[in-house]
Parts: sequence; C-alpha cells; structure tokens
Amino acid sequence: MNSTNKRIFDEIKALFINTEFEKVAERKYAISIEKEKAGTLLEALKRKGFSHMSLITCIDRIAENKFEIVYSLFNWETGTILMVKTRIDREKPVMPTVMEIWPTARFYERDIHEFFGVEFEGNPDLKPLILENWKEIPPMRKDFDPEKYSKEHFPDRTYDVNFLLEGSETDE
Repeated sequence: MNSTNKRIFDEIKALFINTEFEKVAERKYAISIEKEKAGTLLEALKRKGFSHMSLITCIDRIAENKFEIVYSLFNWETGTILMVKTRIDREKPVMPTVMEIWPTARFYERDIHEFFGVEFEGNPDLKPLILENWKEIPPMRKDFDPEKYSKEHFPDRTYDVNFLLEGSETDE
C-alpha cells in the first residue's frame, strides 16, 4: 500500500470506528459498513480522492436474506479501486440514494431497482428502463424462476427436428 492510500485509510478508520480495509488485489481494496453510515463514508471518500464512481451493483445473498450493495470507487491519483459494501434487508430493500455525491448514480440505482427491486430513497427516476410492463418479481433475484416465467408467458412451442438445417452448411 502506498503512503497516500495508507494516510487516507487511516483517516477513514479514525472517523469510522471498527472499519477495516481488506486488500483484494494489488491496488484494490474493500470495506464493509452499515447502511446508515454508507452515505457519510462515501462522501468522505470522495473528498479524500476517490472522486470517480465506476459502478454500483447488487448481489442477492438469498441465504442471508440480504442484498449487498457495492459501490466501486476509483482514485485517479493513486490508481486505487475501492469497493464499499453494505447489506440491506431483502424483504424491504431500501437504500438512500447517492445522487447528491455522484449524479450518475441515478442510472445505476435505476438498474438495481429494476432488476433487484431495491428502492433508492431520494432518486426520483426509478421508472423501468428495459422491463416495461413487468409484473413479476425482479428477474435478477435468485428466487426468480425463468423457466416458470417462460412457460407462463410464452406458449410451449414445437419445432421441427431439422429446423436448424436451413441456412447451414448442409443446406443445399
């Protein structure tokens, strides 16, 4: 770890007691924090040089009945990637928006809302982007059954055994 990262991480650890940075790979770290402190931590990290938010994603931890929200941040000065992780309840998945910190969060939050069902309080733009008229549980949740969905929404089709031959090398 370079001295700039060490200084930043030490300052963050002093502000957020009982937080530890985990080294994931060379110049890549992770930190986990409670949902209630996530916004404050993200704001502090931005002020300390992690000015670029590359991604927000969601992981369905169905066995724990939690969703894990992961913010990937980048520090241009040190070339360091930092993943900030927080877990939220899967039954009532609500997370405050970070649009005030990174306006582009609007689109990542919209995507997570659409595909996992997470509500982002304060984000006024959570309308569907891809799944218009979707009435099922969000499709990226581990309890979504794609086979059941397909059978309910699309009639079973029968195909001629040789339907793939047309246009193939054996088609003369």
